[in-house]
Amino acid sequence: MMEYRELKENEICRELFKDFIRRQEVKKCWRKEEGTWVVRDVPFIDDWSEADYQTLTACLKNTAATGGLVYAFFCDGTLKGFASVESEMFAGEEKYLDLTSLHVSADMRGRGIGKELFLAACRWAKEKGARKLYISGHSAVETQAFYKAVGCREAKVYNQKHVWAEPCDCQLECELS
Repeated sequence: MMEYRELKENEICRELFKDFIRRQEVKKCWRKEEGTWVVRDVPFIDDWSEADYQTLTACLKNTAATGGLVYAFFCDGTLKGFASVESEMFAGEEKYLDLTSLHVSADMRGRGIGKELFLAACRWAKEKGARKLYISGHSAVETQAFYKAVGCREAKVYNQKHVWAEPCDCQLECELS
């Protein structure tokens, strides 16, 4: 049985992620060099440590507690995907809401789950009055291909809390029409 639904703060705990597989084998990433985006070989395995899961759990609980959205996909009662959007609008006239997470378990990727989670996040943000969804997305070629396919582009305004010294993430926006 498959189910998409909003998670409440009291449902979010480390145990919720016990069968979630974060692992992503990255080979190529986008990097901005002298103002131009290029693809570079940057092989590594992206996975979460126990500390990362603890941080994620705390962040998602905070998102739910402060009026944001935590939206999840379950397969046979097991969490296999989730997205989160913060409730605080920023960037003045741009009216961004921040998509702080979008992840699908490795064993469920390529089935349209990420797209459905993304579209639910867009609908929710639009209902809250946002004009754009802000995404600090992983720079992996596959991740960026997903965001491009759903209509995202480089953000006009960067949220400085997401800009790191290393170019690990791409700052994106998606118009909410």
